[in-house]
Amino acid sequence: MSYSIQVKDLKLDFGAVSVLKTLNIDVAEGEFIVLLGPSGCGKSTLLNCLAGLLDITDGEIWIKGKNVTWAEPSERGIGMVFQSYALYPQMTVRGNLSFGLKNARMPKEEIDKRVARAAEILQIEPLLDRKPAALSGGQRQRVAIGRALVRDVDVFLFDEPLSNLDAKLRSELRVEIKRLHSRLNNTMVYVTHDQIEALTLADRIAVMRGGIIQQLAAPQEIYNRPANLFVAGFIGSPSMNFLHGATVDNGRAFQFGETKIDLSGYDGGAVLDRPRAILGLRPEHLLIQTEAEPGRTLPAVVEIDEPMGADSLVWLVAGGTQMSVRVPVERRLAPGTRVHLKVDISKASIFDTESEKRV
Repeated sequence: MSYSIQVKDLKLDFGAVSVLKTLNIDVAEGEFIVLLGPSGCGKSTLLNCLAGLLDITDGEIWIKGKNVTWAEPSERGIGMVFQSYALYPQMTVRGNLSFGLKNARMPKEEIDKRVARAAEILQIEPLLDRKPAALSGGQRQRVAIGRALVRDVDVFLFDEPLSNLDAKLRSELRVEIKRLHSRLNNTMVYVTHDQIEALTLADRIAVMRGGIIQQLAAPQEIYNRPANLFVAGFIGSPSMNFLHGATVDNGRAFQFGETKIDLSGYDGGAVLDRPRAILGLRPEHLLIQTEAEPGRTLPAVVEIDEPMGADSLVWLVAGGTQMSVRVPVERRLAPGTRVHLKVDISKASIFDTESEKRV
């Protein structure tokens, strides 16, 4: 396989503080990788290392088969889009797009050609003679993306480019970025703390925590088979439901309070008896019903019915644990209603309490 970016045993320390800890990532040609995690996990720091804006402590960075570990940003063949638009207010859109190319002493004909191409791809042709003050937030971000696009590079780095926009604009520009990647087929590395952006944009997601990649996989793999408890809780809105109990009967059942849940059909394979374990269930993998089914249901009491538009979230309490379930919006359940939650064990996750890894 041909790799566009290779990160080999990368470490970054700020004094005595270890920020990035022996990271290894291979990014294929044309792949869209999203670095996802909470604030302070190291995702933007890693992106700045790839861009050459930070000097690493140890390891190597390769871009397009060339070792660029100590190369200047301008020599790495990358285009970067920042969270802030960083446009020159006194220049028109055309001036902002062409500024870097003029400084590189590129021929005027080539500059005009690249600006016209970027404007056409991003649908900002009518805006070329406006100044940034006359643009909306979404239009300014398109110009910022265009400024990276005119460089005609193989690798694009995005550092939370949509976080300054409102929800509607974020949704629209997410589609534009997806369309841009589909059209250009360039390698893109995208930093975000927004899991919806990650799940919709990425070919693969690197979930980070404390300077370590917790899991690197396709979005559906991460959603359905999280590597550990942190990934399971971070991905999904609302979060995965967690039941603290034990695996019993030679791993054939999960004991939660007085209830035993049959584990036959569990996707993780053979399960050993564990005196402490955690059963993870997504809200959409539970079904509310009135009748109990031994080994398949949990007794619960409805607390809140929360309409969400397309569906509703029902919050319940089962065995002292608060849980959420997605239901059709037409189904309304009054607080205090006693129900039974049917478990789809084939889509569940079991985690070891000590290691927090998925079993």
